Amino acid sequence: MKLFIPGPVQVSEKTFDAFCKPMIGHRSNDFKKLYGIIQPKLQELFQTTQPVFLSTSSAWGVMEGAIRNLVGAGKVLNCMCGAFSDKWLDVSKRCGKEAVGLQVEWGQPIRGEQVREHLKQGGFDAVTLIHNETSTGVMSNIAEIAEVLRDFPEVRFIVDSVSSFSVVPIAMDALGIDVLLTGSQKALAMPPGLALFAASTRAMERAATVKGRGYYFDFIEFQKNQAEDMTPSTPSISHIYALQSKLEDIFSEGIAARHARHAATNDLVHEWVRSRGFDFFAPEGFRSKSLTCVANNRDIDVAALLSNLKSRHGFIIDGGYGKLKGKTFRLSNMGDETISSVGELLGALDDCLTA
Repeated sequence: MKLFIPGPVQVSEKTFDAFCKPMIGHRSNDFKKLYGIIQPKLQELFQTTQPVFLSTSSAWGVMEGAIRNLVGAGKVLNCMCGAFSDKWLDVSKRCGKEAVGLQVEWGQPIRGEQVREHLKQGGFDAVTLIHNETSTGVMSNIAEIAEVLRDFPEVRFIVDSVSSFSVVPIAMDALGIDVLLTGSQKALAMPPGLALFAASTRAMERAATVKGRGYYFDFIEFQKNQAEDMTPSTPSISHIYALQSKLEDIFSEGIAARHARHAATNDLVHEWVRSRGFDFFAPEGFRSKSLTCVANNRDIDVAALLSNLKSRHGFIIDGGYGKLKGKTFRLSNMGDETISSVGELLGALDDCLTA
């Protein structure tokens, strides 16, 4: 079976081999060497001079941690355009924060002026944004939103890039992002269980003043341990070996080439969508480069399509998330996929649609 869902995605044999390397002590010099070696490449990928922290958790752990670290007595504005960005509002409230939702219709992007209108009300400590909303296939214009945030220097900008990191350029420092986070199981094409994030100097200064940060996701604890090439608690060493291997792959291919490959495979899917009479759920100019959310305007039996695709070809796609189940289906091109592998998926879809 091969996964073409929006995460977890297919993991290469090379990455799995690295994942299975012999264990080492997480406080040993061998671990410190491993941790230190990967830092420069991670910083280049994040486009930051700040250290990149590794958390043994899903990205949601760091998403919650960012709220606990950067939101004090002020409010947090949660930008909501799909299932996962909508969830961030609930997470903020469960952390005891005063959370305000900037809600747009599913399938629409978050726009800079919408953010501005909310922030003009004052009293906000932070804004959260999911750059690439996998439930809807919408990618908001992060540069447009970052430009608005420049007019509100007291507000910290928290960005989830789980399904866009290494797919498109995200210049953390140049954009003024305060926390940029991602996870292992989507665009990085690794097994689930590792989150990566970097925090600006402004973010760390804010965190140092906020009470109730907890321990496991305390940014200050990450910073203290990072100085010694360590993590605050026992990490998944296997994931870090896999990350080292994946970084080798990324830099061997070249970052720009990786971006171009994702654009080319995404274009191939889009050509298929148009030529087969389907529509896109996301509007032109705001469509993800790592997956495609296909609107079921042809009213096909999506469940039957998924079943036939799996049984006839061994491919697994997604039949729509949450309230979009059956109304859409999602095709991933993120990670290690190529023109050839995506072409095989599209050929299999044609076979099942005509069967």
